Amino acid sequence: MALMIAGAAENPPLPLVSPMFGDNMVLQRGKPVRFWGWAQPGESIRVELDGRMAKAVTGSDGRWQAELKPPPPGGPYTVTFVDGRQSLVLHEVLVGDVWLCGGQSNMELPLSRTRNGAAEIQSANHPEIRLFTVKQQSAYTPAPVVQGSWKICSPGTITEDGGFSAVGYYFGRKLQAELHVPIGLIQDCVGGTPAEAWTRSGTLRTLKDFDAQLGEVERLRARGGKIYGNFVMPWYDEFDIGQSNNWFAPDLDDHDWKTVTLPGGFDELGVAAVPSVCYFRKTINVPDPLPPGRATIHLGVIEKMDTVQVNGRWIGASAWVENPRSYDIPDGVLKAGSNQITLRVLKTKADGGFRSKAADLKLELGDKSEIPLGGEWQGRLSVDARPPHPLPLGYENWPVMPCVLYNGMIAPLAPLAITGAIWYQGEANVGRAGQYRRLLPAMISDWRKAFQQGDFPFYIVSLAAFLPHQDLPGDDAWADLRESQAIVARTVPHSALAVTIDVGDAGNIHPRDKREVGERLAFCALANQYGRNVAFAGPTFASLDHLPGALKLHFKNAAGGLVVKGDQPGEFSVAGKDRKWFWADAKVEGDCVMVSSRMVPEPVSARYAWQANPAATLFNSAGLPAVPFRTDNWHGVTEKHQP
Repeated sequence: MALMIAGAAENPPLPLVSPMFGDNMVLQRGKPVRFWGWAQPGESIRVELDGRMAKAVTGSDGRWQAELKPPPPGGPYTVTFVDGRQSLVLHEVLVGDVWLCGGQSNMELPLSRTRNGAAEIQSANHPEIRLFTVKQQSAYTPAPVVQGSWKICSPGTITEDGGFSAVGYYFGRKLQAELHVPIGLIQDCVGGTPAEAWTRSGTLRTLKDFDAQLGEVERLRARGGKIYGNFVMPWYDEFDIGQSNNWFAPDLDDHDWKTVTLPGGFDELGVAAVPSVCYFRKTINVPDPLPPGRATIHLGVIEKMDTVQVNGRWIGASAWVENPRSYDIPDGVLKAGSNQITLRVLKTKADGGFRSKAADLKLELGDKSEIPLGGEWQGRLSVDARPPHPLPLGYENWPVMPCVLYNGMIAPLAPLAITGAIWYQGEANVGRAGQYRRLLPAMISDWRKAFQQGDFPFYIVSLAAFLPHQDLPGDDAWADLRESQAIVARTVPHSALAVTIDVGDAGNIHPRDKREVGERLAFCALANQYGRNVAFAGPTFASLDHLPGALKLHFKNAAGGLVVKGDQPGEFSVAGKDRKWFWADAKVEGDCVMVSSRMVPEPVSARYAWQANPAATLFNSAGLPAVPFRTDNWHGVTEKHQP
């Protein structure tokens, strides 16, 4: 028997045992194991594990919780739950170490999309590594359960449901090989999400930076309706008459729509300089037979958000970095002959909407032939987005609201016994990097309070290189974010930093080399949690000496001496009291680097690898890259940026 949530018939029944416990799972060694679930109020629950037994009685809300001392590492064991009316037995349960793998898309990226992915998948046969993927779920208040199941790591299971985190896999594989105990990995991440989405609302209110966003979350919670986890989709539900009247329907009668020309369209519809949502429809003819292969629709650069449907099927939508817009059309959507395309475009600026030339709007068929899309369309205004139709607080169509992922994907995991967490996130907070040094510690504190296991280890990936290299030194938001990550790792107890500045890709925010990332996180764990004598940190700035015409930079974690990969140490810059930055000549002397520039006769400050994609060539003899740093405390470009 399962318990229904009172007053919420749309919610599924609550299970006898939380879905966090299942066949093939790993229970945490060395800590009391907490089990929980739901039954009728006042019900007695018995839990048995390897001759150990615990009893619990459900509260008025039907929830029960029991605690057992785990058996020795290894297994397999069985766990039995009995409530007098039903029983449940879990099989193939191991005891070892459990790690939570959190963050955004670089933590989410599966093995199949990484370097040597196919070969790594074929060899991913590790029966003592177990995998659990938390299904994406946004919630305005803490959710009771998550969806997912434990799987034994194999070439088949590691590719299921989109594929398991490559970073998490490499991290767990290294630990298991070194420790020889079972490793449980919980993938709990969503691409594009900011740290505030993973933080409690009460904590965020103390920061005073998210009050408007939290107010909107509360308004939408009170209003009811579907929980998207973002601001723009509820806004469409509330104000977009095109959506409520299904203007995407392929058989819609649009004879009274106005003929417009794309690029453009907004001028003819009377909203040239006004924030607005407009729909555009066009019928095209595709050759018969339909060319084989994947077709792609190209729409050029669009401000701010577009949604595309073909023949009534959703093809894609974006308000983020995918500019110019390109969407692959799934097989079976296009057909030979007549096809109907509908675009919904939300623009927020006077020069918004379509920003590319007509030739950039096209349908590319599987044989690389093209059908032009620039020119005549039918258009109609849906909503003029001025008061009383205020614009949404954000345009991302994935979960970005404060607290919604903490509520939906962290709170229902707790208080599961775990060893610690690894965290690869920050890209979504780059524009507010100064704020991140307050936000991330707050999030870490929330997670530690939720799991009720003290200051468990929390290891942070410093963002990899990205974007084109800048020819001149100066300020940079990505460098600010890396500095904030380093500050958090240095100041938050039982934290550490895995530097990945050397494994980035200028043209890809998702660099493919994830083995280095996962193994460097494992070095953090082996050294700090497990007491192994391994290097886990690269050269780290320690102190500065002012010399005539030069600066002497002292480093710790040199691990046998500083190493330069390449022709010369880079990338250092220096500035004088005027705060103007110039590239510096650098020379390694033992555990120090001497920096100077003929353009700066009296240098006062130095920086290393201080841009989004620097030439970072300084390492230690263990092969770990130096931590990007600056010696000045001048205001960064993101210091005052708020959401």
